[in-house]
Parts: sequence; structure tokens; C-alpha cells
Amino acid sequence: FTSINPAILNDTLGEFPLSTKADVNAALDAAHAAFPGWAATPAPTRGQIIGNMGRLLMEHKDAIVALETREIGKTLKEAAGSVQEAIDTCLFFQSEGRRLYGQTVNSELPDKELFTYRRPLGVCGIINACNFPAAVPFWKMIPAIMCGNTCVWKSPQDAPLLSFALARIMHEAGLPNGVINLVHGKGSGAGQHLVDAVDEGRVNKISFTGSTEVGKELIRRSADQVKRLSLELGGHAPVIIFPDVDIEAVAKASVIGKFRNNGQVCICPTRFYAQKTVQADFIEAVVEETKKLVLGNGMDEGVQIGPMFEMRGVEKTDRIVADATSKGASCLLGGKRPEQFEKGFFYEPTVLTDVTPDMAIMTEEPFGPVMPILDFDNIDEVIEKANDTEYGLAAYVLTNDLTAAFKMAEGLEFGTIGINDPVPATPQAPFGGLKESGMGRENGVEGMDAYLETKNVSIILQ
Repeated sequence: FTSINPAILNDTLGEFPLSTKADVNAALDAAHAAFPGWAATPAPTRGQIIGNMGRLLMEHKDAIVALETREIGKTLKEAAGSVQEAIDTCLFFQSEGRRLYGQTVNSELPDKELFTYRRPLGVCGIINACNFPAAVPFWKMIPAIMCGNTCVWKSPQDAPLLSFALARIMHEAGLPNGVINLVHGKGSGAGQHLVDAVDEGRVNKISFTGSTEVGKELIRRSADQVKRLSLELGGHAPVIIFPDVDIEAVAKASVIGKFRNNGQVCICPTRFYAQKTVQADFIEAVVEETKKLVLGNGMDEGVQIGPMFEMRGVEKTDRIVADATSKGASCLLGGKRPEQFEKGFFYEPTVLTDVTPDMAIMTEEPFGPVMPILDFDNIDEVIEKANDTEYGLAAYVLTNDLTAAFKMAEGLEFGTIGINDPVPATPQAPFGGLKESGMGRENGVEGMDAYLETKNVSIILQ
């Protein structure tokens, strides 16, 4: 298959092999063969190799950033943030992995001792989406291998060149052969072959980032073998704006947060609830800030919004905007593909008002550059509105009222809540969703728990 630059389309980056079932089986064989030796490797040694990965990523950061921009369409600034997250993940787990503690447990009998071991699961299948092709696979694989597991990694089809570069860095860092094994292709190809291996008992765990529909299928497929899953699925993040904030500053931050990466971020703000007394001011400020955004090739200086990853995303965005306007929504800005770009997967940043619950923008994960603005009266009402979704990945609150902040933190049904913080995800804190947004957690101490089994040992002293 061919990799192209989504900003230019005729900029072919290379041709890559579609991994067959035989390729996936070979990768699994290598992972199984490497597992005993890697699991027996002392944690500080594993951590040293992971630290080497972080340092090599830093050394080659500019080149990796350029690859991500060319393959995915991000601006250089956005791509740099993604690569930095991968670096930070390596450095965090290098040190945190030395603290894989078991515990002693007090017994009910004087001659009985209880203690626990924590051991790796085995071979893990890694499947990640293309929106953060450097950060997200590292969120999964680094804690997995730090805990002594081995991995088969199905990279996103839209970022094969970047994935090859990351694999080369892992190799140069000293990672033994077979610990991480890279396969390429579509989810329906290499990804499906990897999931089939769960049925065959050859994969001990799958970690997946992607759609809720595919996540549900993985749950069904893993049931017969009772295999472990970590699922980071869809999101529909509300943003609640209280009247005690600087509306112009909040509007500027909201526009940056909404349209970064063209809204193709799983925890991207997707529904903006402004309190009625400030909604009009917020809308006016948002429109003015959105007009200032510069679209173009992410490699060009001054560009703030690049193309979407693929044409399918452009078509979905166009569909949900058309659905909203056909049902009475007002399109204040955007709502179409920009005329100045003859090529590339571009879509204008779009602002909608008069949005109602029956519109697709309110029920589907948008995953595009569309900003619907709604209103609310009081805190109990907005909590109910914000929670009225099958998703529960992330939510945002903008307020200087400490009481309101704590009520929102307690009442919102989301796995990550950013209060005056537009970027709450970080390697040292757990990340994951509630409800149909997934199961399990990545990052933080919990990110290692997801790749470990606990064995209880009970000894009667003679």
C-alpha cells in the first residue's frame, strides 16, 4: 500500500507491505520466543533500554516530527507535542518500572505467611489509531515491556513510515529482537489476523485505541478465551463555561482546544455549554478567534490547522454539518471544504449554534473541526446535559468558583476531567474512559497494572 501526504495528495512517501496472516504469525512466534528471556531481565535493565529510547527520540525529534506532519497532516507544533509525549512516557516508566512492588499480607494465623508476586501477562497485541501515531503506541507498549511482556504492534495504516522510524529507534536503543514486532496494514487485514490470534490462544492481551464499535467486537471475540483487554474508545467531551471567567480568554483557549489536530483527538472538546448570561459574548468571541486560524500544509510556517487524515473524515464532517443545518442549526462560520485548496483533505473550522439533541453532532463522535455551542441555566442542569451521552472519556470545566469546580468533578461521568486545563492527559496520570468509552487505564501506575498478573502465595510454616 502507498502512504501519501494528506496536504498534497500527490506527495507519495513510500510503498509498504500489507502484512499477511503468515507475517502476523511470524511476529507472534518471535514474541513468544523472546518472552521468557525478557521477563527474566531485571527491571532496572529493562528501564535502561526504555530510557535509551527516550533519549534517542529526543536526539531525532525534529526528523520524527517532520515524518508525523507529512504522513498525518498535523502542524509541526502539534506533531512536536505528540513526539514529546512519547519521550516523556519513556522517561516516566523507566523510573516507575523499578517500583513493581508485591506485598506482604497479615495472616489470621500465627504460623501462616502471605505474600504476592506481580508477573507479566505474556504476549500483548497493540492496535492504535493514527491521530497520535507516536504518543499512543508508546502509552501502550512502554509500560507493557517495562513489566516484562512482549508485543506485536499493528501500526496505523496512515503512518507506516513513522512506525518504521520508531521501530528503528527501539532497535538502536538495545531492545532485544522479538520484544516488539511491527506489522502493517488495515484493521481488516493485519489487525484482524492479530485479533484471530486471541481465539487461537496466542495473545494474552489486546490493547486497542479506536472506535466503540470495534471495541465491542473485541470484547465479544475475547470472551471465549477470557483474554484481557484495554480499550480506549470513542469520546464526546463537553466543555462547561461558567460566567465568572474571562470570556475572551476562554474563547481563545476553546478555539485552540477544539480545532487542534482538526478535532481528531479522542478527548477533543465537542460540545460547548456556555451559561446563558455569557453565551452571546462567548459566541461572538469564538467566531472572531476562529476567523484568525490559518489553514495549510502543516510543514509551512504560521499554519495552525492542517488537513484531516483521510477523505473519510472530510466526508463524515460534511455529513454531520449538513444534518445539523437541515434540522435548524445555524452555521456561523465554515461548513464546507475551503475553496483555496485544490488538493488535500481540508475542511473549514466550523461554528454551529441552535443545536438540538436529535442532531448527529450530538450523538455521534464528531472527530472533526466542528464546534457546536449550546447554553445552560444552572449547575445541576448542565451536569445532566453533559452526562446525557453513551460516552465518558473526557470533560472540561472553565470556572474560578471552587464550589462549582468540585461539584463538576464529582458529578461529571467521565474518566478525565480538566478544570481550567485544556490538556489533562499526561504519562504520570491514569487515562481512560467510563461507560462506552472503554475499559482499563493507560499511563500512571494503573498503566502498569494493566500488564501484570498478581499471584498470591500462602505458606504454612512447619
